[in-house]
Amino acid sequence: MQCSPLSLVQERLQLGVPLPFNIRDHDQTLLLARGQRVQTSEQLQALLERGALVDIDELLSPADRIRRASAAELPGLWTHCLGQVNETLRNAHDEGFRDALESAATPVLALVERDPDLAIFQVLRQPGNQHLEYGLNHSTHAAITAWLVAQRLGWSAADAQRAFKVALTMNISMLELQGQLAVQPTPPTDEQRAAIEAHPHFSRVMLEMAGVADTDWLDAVGDHHEAPDGSGYPAGRQTVGELADLVRRADIYTAKLSPRAGRNAIAADRAGRQMFMQEPGHPMVAALVKEFGVYPPGCFVRLASGETGMVVRRGVSVAAPIVAMLGTRNGTKVGQPERRDTSQKAHAVQSVLEGPPTEVPPSVLLAMLAC
Repeated sequence: MQCSPLSLVQERLQLGVPLPFNIRDHDQTLLLARGQRVQTSEQLQALLERGALVDIDELLSPADRIRRASAAELPGLWTHCLGQVNETLRNAHDEGFRDALESAATPVLALVERDPDLAIFQVLRQPGNQHLEYGLNHSTHAAITAWLVAQRLGWSAADAQRAFKVALTMNISMLELQGQLAVQPTPPTDEQRAAIEAHPHFSRVMLEMAGVADTDWLDAVGDHHEAPDGSGYPAGRQTVGELADLVRRADIYTAKLSPRAGRNAIAADRAGRQMFMQEPGHPMVAALVKEFGVYPPGCFVRLASGETGMVVRRGVSVAAPIVAMLGTRNGTKVGQPERRDTSQKAHAVQSVLEGPPTEVPPSVLLAMLAC
């Protein structure tokens, strides 16, 4: 344990307020636990005079902890941080939502920056309760995608972060409805259709009520279903800002990858091809396809060798990823997955599989990417 004198960080301690860290004696014995209070200036002075210490790791921000975490810790951090984001979005009507969203979003952005391949895996591999949690998960997947594509396009850090927040909050007024529609085998009712068409406006209103004053963020949320040809909604605008334009495409692409009642998820290679065919040559679509590749991390594939596996890393080209072998050519499950470089002809990707070639727990698949 590496410690810092309390005197160097005493400005982070407020009298009568729960401690943000443990305070230890000069021999590292615990004096006060996180959450306890120093009530008076005399108590604080006594701690300083006896040489009280603070664990340096406890002084790190959540984002700093992620940057310093080992690769093996990343899967657990993803699970925890995405859970925090979902919980925050569930409570979008609560007082303090804006600050809570900032606190929950920052660690996820740090995770995306730390390992983009692991971030893409989150988008590809849907959790077990994807229908009930569809709205929450889709918002996060679109946000990850928007940030990655913004980075690929060379947007500034501030604009890329704004794209992330726009995608994360674009649907906050209809999250429950999205969950209903994901399990509903029939088309939307007239009432549901009206709510769908109104949700960009009401999501913007909710953000304004929460104290969001960034007009670029608000405008993009309100316009994320508008289209340059005027076919979008709610206003049928033909002039749409770049931010809304990018988030709309991230929304469409990630929706293709998500299963819903009566419709299976579209395979990643087909989803990318559809996006490209609909807008050939568009720089945002080109950036999306280049960023994810034809076979993104989390995609299950069969190789020319007959082996089957899961893409774990993007490779030297969009069509040549790194694959962890899960099954041999005769279908035998592999005990310890070996990696294959599919840029080599013998291991080239032959086809995409709908699911894992063998039964592998999701936690194991996630750990394979972190290795």
